Amino acid sequence: MTDKKRVVVIGGGYGGVEAAKKIAHTFRRDESVQVTLIDRNPYHTLMTELHEIAGSRTEPEAVQVSFAKVFGSRPVDVAIDEVEAIDFGNRQVHSKSHVYGYDYLIVGAGGAPEFFDVPGVQENSFTLWSLEDALRIRTHVEECFREAAKEPDSTRRRTLLTFAIAGAGFTGVELAGELLERKKVLCPKYHIDEREVRVLIIEAKDTILPIFPRKPGEKARQHLERLGCEILVNTAITGAEPGKILLGGNSVEAETFIWTAGIHGGELSARMPLTQGHTARGECSVASPEGIHGMAGCHFDEDERYVVGQRGRVLVNEFMQSVDYENVYLIGDIMWYVEKEHVLPQVVETALQTAETAAHNIIADIKNGKKKAFTSNYHGFMVSVGSRYGVAHVLGVSVTGFMALAIKHLINLHYLFGLAGFNACWQYVKEEFIDVKDRRSMVHGHLSGKISAFWALPLRLFMGVKWFVEGWKKIGEGWLNPGESGLRDVWTGAIRLPGVSFADATASATDATASATDAATAATDAATAATDAVAAATEAVAGATEAATSYGDPIMPALGIYTWFAETVLSSSTLLAFLLQSGVVIAEMVIGLALIGGFLTVPAALVSIGLCLMFIISGWGSVELLWYLFAAFVLVGGAGRSFGLDHYSTPILGRWWSGRSIAKRSYLYTGEPRS
Repeated sequence: MTDKKRVVVIGGGYGGVEAAKKIAHTFRRDESVQVTLIDRNPYHTLMTELHEIAGSRTEPEAVQVSFAKVFGSRPVDVAIDEVEAIDFGNRQVHSKSHVYGYDYLIVGAGGAPEFFDVPGVQENSFTLWSLEDALRIRTHVEECFREAAKEPDSTRRRTLLTFAIAGAGFTGVELAGELLERKKVLCPKYHIDEREVRVLIIEAKDTILPIFPRKPGEKARQHLERLGCEILVNTAITGAEPGKILLGGNSVEAETFIWTAGIHGGELSARMPLTQGHTARGECSVASPEGIHGMAGCHFDEDERYVVGQRGRVLVNEFMQSVDYENVYLIGDIMWYVEKEHVLPQVVETALQTAETAAHNIIADIKNGKKKAFTSNYHGFMVSVGSRYGVAHVLGVSVTGFMALAIKHLINLHYLFGLAGFNACWQYVKEEFIDVKDRRSMVHGHLSGKISAFWALPLRLFMGVKWFVEGWKKIGEGWLNPGESGLRDVWTGAIRLPGVSFADATASATDATASATDAATAATDAATAATDAVAAATEAVAGATEAATSYGDPIMPALGIYTWFAETVLSSSTLLAFLLQSGVVIAEMVIGLALIGGFLTVPAALVSIGLCLMFIISGWGSVELLWYLFAAFVLVGGAGRSFGLDHYSTPILGRWWSGRSIAKRSYLYTGEPRS
């Protein structure tokens, strides 16, 4: 037995990642605790957004967050492997090539589609349960349009253009919304009349979105129907054949049949000798290396298919422990727990909250602390119906339309920030709003319009020259000359910042004049000194006045905060004022050179924006600064990539930065973190 406490987490879904992160964070400085996460993929999948991939709204990268991003510098060992069996007696997890020993085991392997033992459904349907499923649907849908465009037989053409979805829960409604929008893109592309395309939802219950209150559910239904969706409620599917869905005495001819009607434990639950709280209706299911899913569109060899036996949801106690082994915890879709006479729903919040409970109790056990019982705290549900409409019921309040969709995006961003920081959030914003195609976004295409970087090249060069000339002109005027005494005693006349004045210059003139009157023998020298002092004071005032007015009339008077800073801080030290003044000149020169060369263009543009704002609030900025300001926003888009050094330096610097530990800890790397 090793001295280390070994925690193994099976499954990198919502629950598995949450549990691994919490335990690893708690013991980040304790090498006696080892956390290992096992998943068949090197990335965490955003399961709630798979409908967007299936409907071609976003690219596959939009739902993948690599474990390298998720865990950053956290001490989590990620094993890309597939679990075949668990030996609970010897505390071992077995894959084809490896054995993982554990002291504590968390099983978050997720669920799988429930086909309710309806004949032919699994063999003839698609499911939306993985990224591979989503990509199969995505490819298949466009292939149907392509085939229909050249199909002369009207019956066959109608079958190709019929898309049937079984189930009106979250997944079914969201997928229907995506397909209804997708047809508006594919119909013009393949010269097909939109009226030929049929999207229908088949639901055995009497309403859609039954988990929602009546009003938002009805709003979702109305929106679907406005988009052209057919909704068949109180309609049970009794079977499926190739190209046909059986509805009792009726049938629907459809080349595309997508099953979203149920969820149960995955195939791993059938291979674990643990007490199940509820079993799937079908005694067996066909599985593949990807798990249990609809087999339409799949081409697996026979040796890649196998049949799993009775599977179900594993019974746990209030601590999320298996009722059979106290060191085994189950979370998310795979576990069965009844709270206040209601079974926990198989939704993301359940996965996250059960994972938090399991992680807390393992930590408590290692630290000899107190375990806590699970208590649910559901905040609500959000569903998108296409890219521009949604319904939500959050904290007891129902919201529909634009606001509901905004809430969903905000909640996704909140989750992603906790998952992988700013990097994941920026990737989400890019995929959902900036890189989106066909204006399929809640803000339409207003954020996705792009210009090529070379169109900004003249603006970049012009702005760079302007900044450089401005800095050079200031150097010629003596902005970098502290006077004869240098930085040891900066000459007050060298300071040209607006609002800065030094009382000692005028006082010196008065004292010198008084000395001349009292000391007749030194009249000539004193008079000369007085004259020089007065001249210096006059020159200092004139210099400040000239600096504030020589670049045009200011846009606005100086803000009070700058006036206070100039009079209280800068006017108290000629050295400090000179250093700030020199910094302004050097910044202008550096910005100019950076923009001309196209090197670090984005930072240069951001500093340019900062300088413009500083000039304006100090009452120093003329109207000309406005074009500097707004041009800088254009250059932030990466104008240095075209005929600039950024074309070469940005990838090199990005790779260097992404390998630094500080980047991993802060999630501020570019792209993927590097080892």
